Amino acid sequence: MVERRYCPCASHGGFLMLVLLFFLFLFHHAPMAAAADALPPLTLEEALGILINLSSVVGTNRWNSSTSVCNWTGVACTRSGSGSSLESLDLSRNSFTDLGGLFSTSSCRMKERLLSLNLSSNKLSQKLSDLSGFPQLEVLDLSYNLFPSENLGAYLGSFPRLRSMNLSSNKLNGDIPLSMAGSLAELVLSGNQFSGSIPQALFGYGNLTLLDLSQNDLSGAVPDEFKSLPKLQTLLLSGNTLSGKIPVSLNVTRLTRFAANRNLFSGSIPTWITKHVRMLDLSYNNLSGSMPSDFLSHPGLQTVDLTSNMLEGSIPNSLSRNLFRLRLGGNKLGGNIPNSICDGMSLAYLELDNNQLMGSIPSQLAKCKHLSLLSLASNQLQGPLPDGISNLEELVVLKLQNNSLNGHIPNTFSASLITLNLSQNSFTGQIPSRVFELQKLSTLDLHGNNISSGIPISISSSKSLIELNLGYNALTGTIPTMPTTLSTSLNLSHNYLSGSIPSDLGYLSELEILDLSYNKLSGMVPSSLGNMQSLTQLVLSYNNLSGYVPRFRQDVEIGIDGNPDLVNGTVSNNDTRTTGKRKMHNVVIIIFTIAGALVGLCVLAVITMMSLSKRIYRVEDEGLSTGESVSQIIDGHLITMNSIHTSAIEFMKAMEAVCNHQNIFLKTRFCTYYKAVMPNGSTYSVKKLNSSDKIFQIGNQEKFAREIEVLGKLTNSNVMVPLAYILTVDSAYLIYEHAYKGTVSDLLHGEKSDVIDWPSRYSIALGVAQGLTFLHGCTQPVLLLDLSTRTIHLKSTNEPQIGDIELYKIIDPSRSTGSFSTIAGTVGYIPPEYAYTMRLTMAGNVYSFGVILLELLTGKPSVSDGVELAKWALGLSARPDQRDQILDARISGASIAVHSQMLSILNIALSCVAFSPDARPKMRNVLRMLFNVK
Repeated sequence: MVERRYCPCASHGGFLMLVLLFFLFLFHHAPMAAAADALPPLTLEEALGILINLSSVVGTNRWNSSTSVCNWTGVACTRSGSGSSLESLDLSRNSFTDLGGLFSTSSCRMKERLLSLNLSSNKLSQKLSDLSGFPQLEVLDLSYNLFPSENLGAYLGSFPRLRSMNLSSNKLNGDIPLSMAGSLAELVLSGNQFSGSIPQALFGYGNLTLLDLSQNDLSGAVPDEFKSLPKLQTLLLSGNTLSGKIPVSLNVTRLTRFAANRNLFSGSIPTWITKHVRMLDLSYNNLSGSMPSDFLSHPGLQTVDLTSNMLEGSIPNSLSRNLFRLRLGGNKLGGNIPNSICDGMSLAYLELDNNQLMGSIPSQLAKCKHLSLLSLASNQLQGPLPDGISNLEELVVLKLQNNSLNGHIPNTFSASLITLNLSQNSFTGQIPSRVFELQKLSTLDLHGNNISSGIPISISSSKSLIELNLGYNALTGTIPTMPTTLSTSLNLSHNYLSGSIPSDLGYLSELEILDLSYNKLSGMVPSSLGNMQSLTQLVLSYNNLSGYVPRFRQDVEIGIDGNPDLVNGTVSNNDTRTTGKRKMHNVVIIIFTIAGALVGLCVLAVITMMSLSKRIYRVEDEGLSTGESVSQIIDGHLITMNSIHTSAIEFMKAMEAVCNHQNIFLKTRFCTYYKAVMPNGSTYSVKKLNSSDKIFQIGNQEKFAREIEVLGKLTNSNVMVPLAYILTVDSAYLIYEHAYKGTVSDLLHGEKSDVIDWPSRYSIALGVAQGLTFLHGCTQPVLLLDLSTRTIHLKSTNEPQIGDIELYKIIDPSRSTGSFSTIAGTVGYIPPEYAYTMRLTMAGNVYSFGVILLELLTGKPSVSDGVELAKWALGLSARPDQRDQILDARISGASIAVHSQMLSILNIALSCVAFSPDARPKMRNVLRMLFNVK
């Protein structure tokens, strides 16, 4: 009998897999070393005793790719001819850079019987031919590496029994390889640079069940040869430039998922395309014509996405009872929304925006009890909003803007509602006061209606409101107290509001835009508004205001037109002064101004001379070893006042370091880090921001410089603070102290097999919590766009520093072609609400920190085998008797005190990853709880 064996991976999963290996060998009496032929029968208690004592062996291992796997400490491979052998080897999520002697046949014969090999998520970059010679191999995963394309076709032919191959996310280019085993059933080549057309010969692999060619540079028409692939179940062609019509032969009986979004497909939609397919995505193409009458009715259909095509006609009346996601936005669809659209009652996401739909919103939509997102914006809909829709209990996002809806706004809405947009319609009556009782409501947009009466005073009780737009209505009365949570914008313009501007608006310290224009406001502008540190735009035009506008930062855009008695200047401290005293005061000001200017010119001259050595405006490529030129520096500026750094940092040396790829020591999702040695021998880190991505706002250099200057003034030992910045024509660079000892991810899951003790892990948790609490508590709170163990640097084993603090200020999510959740964080750390809120929050950061705590407690990565760590831990924690299974067994048994402390911190971690943002604690409370368990 052949037993399936596992060989331990060289880091995070090593101990667990080693235990499994030993347990199976002990239980079946398999040989454990070359000198042993068999082991005597053991009782279960004896076997477990041996397993528990293996922790000391694992703690001393040094596994790497320079030697054969069979020579690794603690690993033994069975000899040829024995009753069992190694069949599956998983070395994924490590930092191997080459294979070296990893599979040397001279010392290890496991190649002969290995069935599954997983080397994904490493840094392998050598020729693929180094992996040849596995005659029995059936599953091969080389995804997320750096493999080039040399001799790819010839290499793949050396696995005669291969069933599943994953080469996604490498650097493969050229034509799609064709020399593969005829037994191949799963082929994944996504995320590479393959070009040309899809070859006809690919359809000769009749056993294919999964074919993924997405995110490449493929072009041309798709061959109409799918009848040759009768077993095909999943076909993914997304993110290419494929054109022509959808092949008729795709009417394959077993095909259940077809995604070809973001291509150039044209023509009409085939009537048969949804006959067998359960999940269909043809969004962002050039498809035209109308949808067949039975297009959405096939019983197995679950999701359909046809967003941004050129479809016409009406929406089919008959829908599958299993359909839960329907996206038809951005087309030219007309007619009425079918009354039968919710007959199946399974719809959770319905997007029909940006079409030409007419008539009223059918009240039958209220039957979609599980509807969480409803977008009917930018159509020609009329009539009132049915009460039943506003009462849908699971509704999270409701977008009905830019229609001709009328009547009163319903008094009640779903308690789950986060976004409500009813703008640019014809709603009348008053704003229902109960809308501000919705505890999760973050965005309310009612502008461009005919709403009258006053703003309800209940607005002050709103708990989560971030953005409020009530402009272009007929509101009257005074401005009530606003919720301090407002941070994006407050627009009350073009109404009939009267009275004075409330001084308590100055408490909205996070507000960026305040527009009170075109009202009947009177009196003076409160000086408290000058305390709004985040304000970028203040519009007070066309009111009856008088006096002086308070002093703001120079970058605040201020509009005061239409207020004859309002002056944009600093308020005088004593309006009772005589005219003579005023004149004398002005003379004194002029004298001091002239004197100050002379002094300033002298200081400026000195600064200019000093900065000549720091600012480089154009540097040519002279003598660089890499042959690359140093980019033209538009601006280079020191932020730090520390003389040690100001005398050491040279911008030219920093740019020269960036030109040499050998200086790269870390790459993250948005940045690349380089090591730079200055002329005096000091070492610094230079971070290059990936400004080629359009989501970066580096083009506005003045705004970028201002944001970085603010961040550079922060002081906290657990936060990476920039010392200087450099702006070039096409990139931006930040300079930091270099004290890099890896990342927390490297420490927990890297190639070193040392088991990190609990005191070190606790110190890391405490340090990150202190840094995050500090950032959240700043006058202008700093939020983290990507908080993970990969963005937390280590100065030592127990001294963490949070990195990438500038990203949330210089990235514009609205410029992304995907959803907010695709850029806001790393998979496994993204809070569930980011899928629909489109807003970075403190609660979202707390969720990410909770995942980091779970990594420290479990030793597991944020995602394992497609399962997120947070979901796995929450599932096990449902039963108190299973909570011990969540903890890293290698350290939780060190002592009773350690075990107790880990369980206490597990409770904190689970509260941080709660599904509801409101249920998560604030970071200051998290930090307090972490201190208390010490």
